[in-house]
Amino acid sequence: MKSGVRALGIAESYRQRRSTLAGVVTRASRVADGFAYRTCTVGGSDATDAIIDVFSALDREDVRYVFVAGIALAWYNVVDLRRVGDAIDRPVISVTFEESPGLVAALEAEFDGDALEERKEVFERQPPRERLSVNDQTVFVRSVGVGANEARDAVRAFTPEGGRPEPLRVARLAARAGDDLRRKTEQE
Repeated sequence: MKSGVRALGIAESYRQRRSTLAGVVTRASRVADGFAYRTCTVGGSDATDAIIDVFSALDREDVRYVFVAGIALAWYNVVDLRRVGDAIDRPVISVTFEESPGLVAALEAEFDGDALEERKEVFERQPPRERLSVNDQTVFVRSVGVGANEARDAVRAFTPEGGRPEPLRVARLAARAGDDLRRKTEQE
Protein backbone atom coordinates (compact mmCIF):
# COMPACT_ATOMS: atom_id res chain seq x y z
CA MET A 1 0.00 0.00 0.00
CA LYS A 2 1.31 3.47 -0.86
CA SER A 3 2.59 5.44 2.13
CA GLY A 4 0.18 8.34 1.52
CA VAL A 5 -3.00 6.27 1.81
CA ARG A 6 -5.03 7.54 4.76
CA ALA A 7 -7.27 5.84 7.26
CA LEU A 8 -9.43 7.29 9.98
CA GLY A 9 -9.12 5.42 13.27
CA ILE A 10 -11.88 5.75 15.86
CA ALA A 11 -11.39 4.67 19.46
CA GLU A 12 -13.01 5.60 22.74
CA SER A 13 -12.36 6.20 26.40
CA TYR A 14 -14.89 6.47 29.18
CA ARG A 15 -15.08 6.55 32.92
CA GLN A 16 -18.46 8.12 33.52
CA ARG A 17 -21.75 8.58 31.66
CA ARG A 18 -20.20 10.00 28.49
CA SER A 19 -17.61 8.33 26.30
CA THR A 20 -15.04 10.36 24.40
CA LEU A 21 -14.56 9.22 20.81
CA ALA A 22 -11.39 10.31 19.09
CA GLY A 23 -10.94 10.16 15.35
CA VAL A 24 -7.40 10.27 14.01
CA VAL A 25 -6.46 10.43 10.33
CA THR A 26 -3.25 8.49 9.84
CA ARG A 27 -1.23 7.81 6.72
CA ALA A 28 0.06 4.32 6.01
CA SER A 29 3.51 5.87 6.62
CA ARG A 30 2.39 6.39 10.28
CA VAL A 31 2.01 10.16 10.06
CA ALA A 32 -1.05 11.48 11.90
CA ASP A 33 -2.59 14.44 10.12
CA GLY A 34 -6.03 15.10 11.55
CA PHE A 35 -7.99 14.79 14.80
CA ALA A 36 -11.65 15.16 15.75
CA TYR A 37 -13.67 14.38 18.87
CA ARG A 38 -17.25 13.56 19.69
CA THR A 39 -19.01 11.93 22.63
CA CYS A 40 -21.58 9.20 22.96
CA THR A 41 -23.62 7.89 25.86
CA VAL A 42 -22.27 5.06 27.99
CA GLY A 43 -24.89 2.32 27.70
CA GLY A 44 -26.73 4.29 25.02
CA SER A 45 -27.38 3.80 21.34
CA ASP A 46 -25.72 6.83 19.77
CA ALA A 47 -22.20 5.53 18.95
CA THR A 48 -23.02 5.01 15.26
CA ASP A 49 -24.13 8.63 14.87
CA ALA A 50 -21.08 9.86 16.80
CA ILE A 51 -18.74 7.99 14.44
CA ILE A 52 -20.49 9.47 11.41
CA ASP A 53 -20.17 12.91 13.04
CA VAL A 54 -16.42 12.42 13.58
CA PHE A 55 -15.96 11.61 9.90
CA SER A 56 -18.08 14.61 8.85
CA ALA A 57 -16.25 16.98 11.21
CA LEU A 58 -12.91 16.07 9.65
CA ASP A 59 -14.22 16.78 6.13
CA ARG A 60 -11.45 14.65 4.62
CA GLU A 61 -12.18 13.25 1.19
CA ASP A 62 -8.72 11.67 1.17
CA VAL A 63 -9.60 9.09 3.84
CA ARG A 64 -9.79 5.68 2.16
CA TYR A 65 -10.64 3.43 5.16
CA VAL A 66 -12.32 3.89 8.51
CA PHE A 67 -11.11 1.66 11.34
CA VAL A 68 -13.23 1.29 14.47
CA ALA A 69 -11.86 -0.19 17.68
CA GLY A 70 -14.57 -2.75 18.33
CA ILE A 71 -18.27 -2.90 17.73
CA ALA A 72 -19.68 -2.42 21.25
CA LEU A 73 -18.30 0.90 22.44
CA ALA A 74 -19.17 2.68 25.67
CA TRP A 75 -20.66 -0.28 27.55
CA TYR A 76 -22.67 -1.93 24.77
CA ASN A 77 -23.39 1.13 22.64
CA VAL A 78 -23.43 -1.13 19.56
CA VAL A 79 -22.05 0.32 16.32
CA ASP A 80 -23.93 -0.34 13.10
CA LEU A 81 -20.97 -0.72 10.72
CA ARG A 82 -23.25 -1.01 7.71
CA ARG A 83 -24.99 2.28 8.51
CA VAL A 84 -21.63 4.01 9.03
CA GLY A 85 -20.38 2.70 5.68
CA ASP A 86 -23.54 3.82 3.88
CA ALA A 87 -23.40 7.29 5.46
CA ILE A 88 -19.74 8.00 4.74
CA ASP A 89 -19.33 5.98 1.54
CA ARG A 90 -16.06 4.41 2.71
CA PRO A 91 -15.04 0.91 3.73
CA VAL A 92 -15.43 0.41 7.47
CA ILE A 93 -13.24 -2.10 9.28
CA SER A 94 -13.87 -3.00 12.90
CA VAL A 95 -10.89 -4.49 14.71
CA THR A 96 -11.08 -6.21 18.08
CA PHE A 97 -8.20 -7.63 20.02
CA GLU A 98 -9.64 -10.45 22.10
CA GLU A 99 -11.43 -13.64 21.24
CA SER A 100 -14.97 -13.82 22.59
CA PRO A 101 -17.99 -16.10 22.30
CA GLY A 102 -19.99 -13.19 20.90
CA LEU A 103 -22.00 -10.32 22.23
CA VAL A 104 -25.52 -11.71 22.57
CA ALA A 105 -25.07 -13.41 25.96
CA ALA A 106 -23.46 -10.29 27.40
CA LEU A 107 -26.27 -8.11 26.05
CA GLU A 108 -28.87 -10.46 27.53
CA ALA A 109 -27.15 -10.26 30.91
CA GLU A 110 -27.15 -6.44 30.94
CA PHE A 111 -30.34 -5.37 29.13
CA ASP A 112 -33.94 -6.39 28.67
CA GLY A 113 -37.00 -5.24 26.76
CA ASP A 114 -36.60 -2.75 23.93
CA ALA A 115 -33.03 -1.85 24.92
CA LEU A 116 -31.98 -5.49 24.51
CA GLU A 117 -33.89 -6.04 21.28
CA GLU A 118 -32.49 -2.87 19.69
CA ARG A 119 -28.90 -3.86 20.48
CA LYS A 120 -29.36 -7.46 19.37
CA GLU A 121 -30.94 -6.34 16.11
CA VAL A 122 -28.03 -4.00 15.31
CA PHE A 123 -25.44 -6.59 16.34
CA GLU A 124 -27.00 -9.42 14.32
CA ARG A 125 -26.94 -7.26 11.13
CA GLN A 126 -23.17 -6.94 11.28
CA PRO A 127 -20.78 -9.07 9.25
CA PRO A 128 -19.07 -11.97 11.02
CA ARG A 129 -15.65 -11.58 12.59
CA GLU A 130 -12.63 -13.04 10.87
CA ARG A 131 -9.50 -14.07 12.72
CA LEU A 132 -6.39 -12.39 11.32
CA SER A 133 -2.73 -12.86 12.18
CA VAL A 134 -0.80 -9.58 12.19
CA ASN A 135 2.86 -9.40 13.25
CA ASP A 136 2.58 -12.62 15.28
CA GLN A 137 -0.55 -11.36 17.05
CA THR A 138 -4.19 -12.20 16.46
CA VAL A 139 -6.92 -9.66 15.83
CA PHE A 140 -10.54 -10.08 14.78
CA VAL A 141 -11.88 -8.12 11.83
CA ARG A 142 -15.35 -7.25 10.52
CA SER A 143 -15.62 -5.22 7.35
CA VAL A 144 -18.25 -3.57 5.20
CA GLY A 145 -17.78 -1.93 1.83
CA VAL A 146 -14.61 -3.88 1.09
CA GLY A 147 -13.76 -7.50 0.37
CA ALA A 148 -12.11 -9.71 2.98
CA ASN A 149 -8.75 -9.72 1.17
CA GLU A 150 -8.58 -5.94 0.96
CA ALA A 151 -9.67 -5.60 4.61
CA ARG A 152 -6.87 -7.96 5.67
CA ASP A 153 -4.36 -6.07 3.54
CA ALA A 154 -5.47 -2.71 4.97
CA VAL A 155 -5.20 -3.91 8.57
CA ARG A 156 -1.74 -5.29 7.94
CA ALA A 157 -0.58 -2.20 6.02
CA PHE A 158 -1.61 0.10 8.87
CA THR A 159 -0.04 -2.13 11.57
CA PRO A 160 3.71 -1.59 11.40
CA GLU A 161 4.35 -3.41 14.67
CA GLY A 162 2.33 -5.28 17.26
CA GLY A 163 -1.29 -6.10 16.58
CA ARG A 164 -3.04 -2.72 16.83
CA PRO A 165 -3.39 -0.70 13.60
CA GLU A 166 -1.68 2.67 13.97
CA PRO A 167 -4.87 4.73 13.40
CA LEU A 168 -6.51 2.87 16.32
CA ARG A 169 -3.44 3.04 18.54
CA VAL A 170 -3.17 6.81 18.16
CA ALA A 171 -6.95 7.29 18.41
CA ARG A 172 -7.00 5.36 21.69
CA LEU A 173 -4.27 7.61 23.13
CA ALA A 174 -6.12 10.72 21.91
CA ALA A 175 -9.43 9.48 23.33
CA ARG A 176 -7.87 8.92 26.75
CA ALA A 177 -6.33 12.39 26.75
CA GLY A 178 -9.59 13.94 25.56
CA ASP A 179 -11.56 12.06 28.20
CA ASP A 180 -9.17 13.26 30.92
CA LEU A 181 -9.56 16.86 29.75
CA ARG A 182 -13.35 16.59 29.51
CA ARG A 183 -13.58 15.18 33.05
CA LYS A 184 -11.34 17.91 34.46
CA THR A 185 -13.31 20.62 32.67
CA GLU A 186 -16.61 19.22 33.96
CA GLN A 187 -15.26 19.19 37.54
CA GLU A 188 -14.32 22.87 37.45
